Amino acid sequence: MTCLYQRKAQWMPDIIMKSNRIKNWPVKERPRERLIAEGAERLTDAELLAIILRVGRGTFKKGIPGQNATDFSKELLTEFKGLRGLDRAHIEDLLKVPDLNIAKVSQIKAAFELGKRVQSKRLISLSFESSSAVAAHFRPRFVNARHEMLIAVFLNGQNQLIKEKVLSEGTPTHITVYVRRILEEALRASAAAIVLVHNHPSGDVEPTSEDDQTTWDLYCAGRLIGLLLLDHLIVGEKGHFSYADSGRIKELCTEQEIIS
Repeated sequence: MTCLYQRKAQWMPDIIMKSNRIKNWPVKERPRERLIAEGAERLTDAELLAIILRVGRGTFKKGIPGQNATDFSKELLTEFKGLRGLDRAHIEDLLKVPDLNIAKVSQIKAAFELGKRVQSKRLISLSFESSSAVAAHFRPRFVNARHEMLIAVFLNGQNQLIKEKVLSEGTPTHITVYVRRILEEALRASAAAIVLVHNHPSGDVEPTSEDDQTTWDLYCAGRLIGLLLLDHLIVGEKGHFSYADSGRIKELCTEQEIIS
């Protein structure tokens, strides 16, 4: 009996250590799975840091204590007094922490730097105050282009650039535009307004019937979800056509009212 109890006592630490491994947690509680299911904003600082670190410390082997990535992250945040302290910490000081090797330290520092770069780009966000400013910014993209190319420009409430995306490239005379895809990208970017920009390889910036239809379809679809189609530009080598400046969007509205 004594031997049996002694053997159980020896097994217990292994059972505790194994159950503490993140891979043994319920799927819905694991940081990576929670991020995908609920969004990064729902995770704690320690959980986000655990995803960056990927693994904790120790091996979880028999007789050797282990620490999962989340617990390791909590300990780091406590030791360095939060994210700000971890960001300010010198690499040499981080490397002094047991099991915090060069790879993990590099991952931590890279994550902080990416966050700073995102923030700096927001602070100097490109602002479009006119169709001419939009055309001048995107015209170099179309130099020597042999095919039509459509770029969706997603803006915030102050007409500042959030994101731009090439959505389609077509034949020299035709481009296929999917309104649904444009709206999906706008919603992902949390945009308040959209500007469409595309070229005519012929150099003629006058809108075609297909351009009119695309503009009207997107205008109507955007209104349903509170998304403003601010403009649709056709950019040429020297000039451009603006649906907003020309009043063409209003004309399309009038035409559709007459038809209906």
